[in-house]
Amino acid sequence: MAGKCEGPMIGIDLGTTYSCVAIWQHDRVEIIANDHGNRKTPSYVAFTDTERLIGKAAKNKVAMNPTNVIFGAKRLIGRCHGDYYVQSDMKLWPFKVIPGPGDKPMIVVQYKGEEKQYAAEEISSTVLIKMKELAEAYLGSTVKNAVITVPVYFNESRDSQRQAIRDVGVIAGLNNPKVQQLLQDFFNGNKLCKSINTDEAVAYGAAVQAAILSRVDAEKVQDLLLLNVTSLSIGLESAEGSYSIDSQEHHHPDQEKAANGILNVSAKDKTTGQKIKITNTYDKGRLSNEVIEKMTKEAEKYNAEDKKHKKQVEAKNTFENYVYNIRNTIKDEKIADKKKIEDAIDQAIQWLDGNQPAKGSALEILALGGAKVAPPPV
Repeated sequence: MAGKCEGPMIGIDLGTTYSCVAIWQHDRVEIIANDHGNRKTPSYVAFTDTERLIGKAAKNKVAMNPTNVIFGAKRLIGRCHGDYYVQSDMKLWPFKVIPGPGDKPMIVVQYKGEEKQYAAEEISSTVLIKMKELAEAYLGSTVKNAVITVPVYFNESRDSQRQAIRDVGVIAGLNNPKVQQLLQDFFNGNKLCKSINTDEAVAYGAAVQAAILSRVDAEKVQDLLLLNVTSLSIGLESAEGSYSIDSQEHHHPDQEKAANGILNVSAKDKTTGQKIKITNTYDKGRLSNEVIEKMTKEAEKYNAEDKKHKKQVEAKNTFENYVYNIRNTIKDEKIADKKKIEDAIDQAIQWLDGNQPAKGSALEILALGGAKVAPPPV
């Protein structure tokens, strides 16, 4: 069990189509709505000549920019380009996927006038960053820890898919203490309850597990327990080659599954005291530490660029509204120097049309264009 984490720990359902984020707060789970007021965010990322869009804004670009709007990227995680399922999905996607180093699938897009290649982990980390920022805006504090859910087929038998999700979290700037198999798609024929929103239900479970791992001081949490059962059978191979646990009087096998999903198996010979330990980290097909570090730095860079562009757009919109408000105000008014002000307004509108997108901060934009019309609003 992990110790008490610094800062809040959130639960994220990183879905193939939609993603959802939740937090244990005030003795209950709260699903966090996005900036559109929706509790689910499309797992879409769009690349344009000027910016990178995430969520609904990205999904809205599918019709006009299909080759540069990425969705379903999670389906590529932990797979090779030559994988049967990858080849099948590629026939349905409008964007381009090519083989990279080690036959790793790489997604090709046009971004800011250049051809870029991204691994599925990078695209998924962008969605995680969006969910992380939604939680931070809601909580009013920085979030560094999260429980990320994975589908049932992301398990130890699928090589490194679960560990790849951890890599996605690292790239997104999150520490992922537990990757929990919370979603089950088979219930022995029992009828499913259609009133439950499955995306929110999975995020709900992730938030509960986050509360347990972070050891929040809540009485209700202490009564909850989520188990992640190891799907591997543990036993000893005898001299005859049989596989059993009959010789436990001489050998003591032990297994420990860490909170990050890594399996530690150890065995001790009680007669000689000899002990051996094996750690299964599921590194096959994973990104190297160097590549993860590079992707993390690039994610930070792109995130900073996104925030800068957002401020520029907001500044341009603020100034544009300001100019048109002045024009509407003086339209039917008899004021001194009306012709001079109207000329200044026309010049400002021409300046706006010639500066798409606007460059610089809000103050710079008002200084360049607003001063020609009237003193900037306070």
